[in-house]
Amino acid sequence: MNKKNALPPFEAMEKMSRRERQKVLDEQLKWLVAYAYEKAPATKERFDKAGIVPSKVSGIKDLENLPLLRKDTLVDLYKTNPPLGGLVTVPITELERVYVSPGPIYDPHHSSEAFWQRHVYVGKSVGFHHGDIVVNSWMYNLVPAGLMIDETLRRGGVTVIPMGVGNTELQVQVMHQLKVTGFIGTTSFFMNVINKAEEMGFDIRKDFNLRLAVIGGEMGGGPIRKMVEEKYGIATGDMYATADVGLLAFECSAKNGMHIAEGVILEMISYETGKQIEPGEVGEIVVTPIDETYPLIRFGTGDLAGLIDEPCPCGRTSLRITRLLGRVGDAVRTRGMFIHPRQLEPAMAKFLQVAQYQAAVTRPGHRDELTLKVELKTEEGIDKEKLANDLNKMVSEALRIKVDRVEFVTRGVIPEWHKLIVDERVY
Repeated sequence: MNKKNALPPFEAMEKMSRRERQKVLDEQLKWLVAYAYEKAPATKERFDKAGIVPSKVSGIKDLENLPLLRKDTLVDLYKTNPPLGGLVTVPITELERVYVSPGPIYDPHHSSEAFWQRHVYVGKSVGFHHGDIVVNSWMYNLVPAGLMIDETLRRGGVTVIPMGVGNTELQVQVMHQLKVTGFIGTTSFFMNVINKAEEMGFDIRKDFNLRLAVIGGEMGGGPIRKMVEEKYGIATGDMYATADVGLLAFECSAKNGMHIAEGVILEMISYETGKQIEPGEVGEIVVTPIDETYPLIRFGTGDLAGLIDEPCPCGRTSLRITRLLGRVGDAVRTRGMFIHPRQLEPAMAKFLQVAQYQAAVTRPGHRDELTLKVELKTEEGIDKEKLANDLNKMVSEALRIKVDRVEFVTRGVIPEWHKLIVDERVY
């Protein structure tokens, strides 16, 4: 993005009137559509099929006839048009990294300055600043989360400790000895670390320097965050992101919904009608980030939320979204990751002994639990212990989330017509 098309400083945009902000974003959208149409073949094909001429686009309303771009479509594009599905505007050799998300989807490491401008702004807005020492417990291998958050924080002047997931005792030692001031990761893993610290005899208030935990990525974390603030005196924050487009929204100090990040065009769409909904209603979050490397125009996240159109005490004028209220379609967010039947089916197809199966997500405590329910064609000659171990290993690798247990159920327990992954959590 050249200087002519650069976004204004976000600190200036966040106090703009809605009309001023919309004018800026409409100008950015016009530029982005023309650029993506020229540089990304898959985008050109979408516009041509929809009969939309890029030069006629003057605002988001002009894109209402452009079908949403969904994760399933991304999977198909990457499969049929390798290596980058016609979605990325630069050759693969110009990318620093390529991540592998479930699907597989090959997410590019962003070189867009607009992308990083947005991310640094969100990191600072949620409360991380120069002088902080932060444990980043998001996953560093394959998927974008760990390295994306790592670079976001470092660009904002934060010292990052790249811990990733696991090794809770080591995480406790590091947080204590290095006087860590911040933590970022899933709510459940943060509680695992806190519980381990108490098992090891530490007093969280006296023995640690933690002042801020930005924890989320899972449904139903509100009560846990409230407890963390009241019991341990640690402020909490939240951010909303997807692997495909990065950080999209953040919670301010008022904790009344999440502000839509500057540099993002967000629509809230009725899943039934495909039309934009009014504030107060629940719809699907659809985003068009200003990003010239990976311009995903009208990307349907599959996440459901409400839109808040009331003034915020913090003074920012951007619209806000409520906490996520669920998912559209078949994917289920579990421990900060989306799991999809497309991942489960190929793994289970290798087990000819299995008649029916279903993965169920529950939350009996502070952690999402994943149970694989299995009906066998026959139990004759089956070593259930070995089969359970094999199933656990294969499915855990396919979903990239550890299966907690394999449960063999009698024939008929799983309905003939059923979802392959069900969310049985109660919040």
